[in-house]
Amino acid sequence: MAEFDDPSAVVAAARQTYEAGYRRINAYSPYPIEELSEAIGYHKNLVPLTVLVCGILGGLGGLALQIWTSAIAYPINIGGRPLISIPAFIPVTFECTVLLAAFGAFLGNLLMSGLPRPYHPVFNVPAFSRASQDRFFLCVKADDPKFNVTGTRAFLAGLGAKEVSDVEQ
Repeated sequence: MAEFDDPSAVVAAARQTYEAGYRRINAYSPYPIEELSEAIGYHKNLVPLTVLVCGILGGLGGLALQIWTSAIAYPINIGGRPLISIPAFIPVTFECTVLLAAFGAFLGNLLMSGLPRPYHPVFNVPAFSRASQDRFFLCVKADDPKFNVTGTRAFLAGLGAKEVSDVEQ
């Protein structure tokens, strides 16, 4: 794991690391850096799709529930009005859509980010305690096909890292 002082240095190092052929890379920073996720090749974001699917299912479920209760299970004809009245069903359908989309956003974000994670091996590095304050870290995982302890350490040191540390399990 390499430690950097500023965001531009870690983004440049991440680009060079990715161009060198490393693919199992993680980056840690105190705030989101859009270029950093692009530099390490992270493009997997399924949260919007999860929100869309949950919203559609919520809307269809709310509409189906209203249709079933008013037209199939308990049909009551009052004044010749239709049993299935779509304009009357819009508020509940909308609320069910928003409710399930919000649940989908929460659960999708929680599960796809790997949370809750009470322990991670990078917590063993003493300098990593500043990752949430003012330091930026770039980590190459040991299961990367190109990983070599001495070679990777020398490569990360050559990127201008302030310090290069080994992450112990």
